[in-house]
Amino acid sequence: MLTKRKSRSVAAILALAGTVSPISGWHKFYLGQYIWGLFYVLLSWTPIPKVASAMEAVWYLSQDEEAFDQNFNLGQPVVKKSQYAGNHVGAIANALRELDNLRQDGLISEYEFEQKRRQLLDQIS
Repeated sequence: MLTKRKSRSVAAILALAGTVSPISGWHKFYLGQYIWGLFYVLLSWTPIPKVASAMEAVWYLSQDEEAFDQNFNLGQPVVKKSQYAGNHVGAIANALRELDNLRQDGLISEYEFEQKRRQLLDQIS
């Protein structure tokens, strides 16, 4: 199952909000730790979840992105848009080369080549 990537900043802000709001544990729900979130909500009448939330906020902020990703994003690092764009354009360039080889070998017509080439180039913009 694909899940949306969790932000270290949002988790820290939600944890800090739990220290001043009547109900704690929002950061646990955000991070997908629903049972812990439920415990925090049920114990919100005590100071325990507020202290734990403050400690966790500091912990989230003290981690670097890689450590946070390892703990809460299944170890998947952030993919910067420029990295994705470079990989995407490279993949399309390779597909165009393969398509041209098929055309040169006579396996597809000039018309089919042109249609596919336009489809691939449209994916870049």
